[in-house]
Amino acid sequence: MHWTPNKVTLLRVAVGFAAVSLFGRGAWANLLAVALTVASIALDALDGHIARKKKMATPMGAQLDILGDRMIENVYFTYFAVIGMVSLWLPILFFARGAATDFLRGLAMKAGRSGWGANAMLETWWGRMLVASRWSRGLYAAMKCLCFCYLGLELALTRGPVALVSGLGGDVSTTIRTGAQVLTWATAAFCLARGLPVFVEGWKYFAGSVGPTREVKRATQLAA
Repeated sequence: MHWTPNKVTLLRVAVGFAAVSLFGRGAWANLLAVALTVASIALDALDGHIARKKKMATPMGAQLDILGDRMIENVYFTYFAVIGMVSLWLPILFFARGAATDFLRGLAMKAGRSGWGANAMLETWWGRMLVASRWSRGLYAAMKCLCFCYLGLELALTRGPVALVSGLGGDVSTTIRTGAQVLTWATAAFCLARGLPVFVEGWKYFAGSVGPTREVKRATQLAA
């Protein structure tokens, strides 16, 4: 079978959904879900590597990769929010940030800009560094992987009647819980930071699309 970046992206989404479906089905199923989570994040790096090495990068592939990121983020954080391990505001924040940045990217594409390459919508050095650089993408992927795995391990080891480690003291449980909160909100903060350049530089495309609409509406009113 000939593997393309898009096929790898679809595979990692399927692996991510399989992992989430295993959470809550027992301690060992939770551990398997953690292993699949690591595999899903690794596949995220693999699709980009294949695209660069084989020169198969395309605008559609870039959009599919972003869509895969959105699906993985939301399904994990939504699951952990539903079972009460993280705040419900966490998946809401990720969803809202993703919807807003994707909307602005869509407007930029209509204006002839792309999300990557020489014609990218991000023109400032700090915007490209924070959003498109390898270190930023790698750090963000690592933070999400660590976050999902930490929550999965906490679920497997300390939560529920089938927890592998039971009878932990109150201080230990509090420390584990605090670690989860710090890690998840640090990941959310970096997510927002990476979205900031898109908001700042993408606003002009939104303003440019609203301006002509207002002019047309005003002309229609005058004609009436």
